[in-house]
Amino acid sequence: MSSPLQFPPPGFDHLFKEEQHRYVEELSSYVNASEDVQVPEWHWEILEKRMADPREDLENGITWEEFKKELEKN
Repeated sequence: MSSPLQFPPPGFDHLFKEEQHRYVEELSSYVNASEDVQVPEWHWEILEKRMADPREDLENGITWEEFKKELEKN
């Protein structure tokens, strides 16, 4: 097993926030490109459920007017 890494990496705290975000995004892209990430089957099941016909579950929904009133409260 490799030795523990320093967290955050040296110099990270001296970067501007924008540079820190860019660093993390590029690191994430590097990691994702370097290995084959498999999507678990249960992720696909959740997606299928969420993408199902919204008219199937109308009794649990609210009207636009009800939604608008809730939105205006906050």
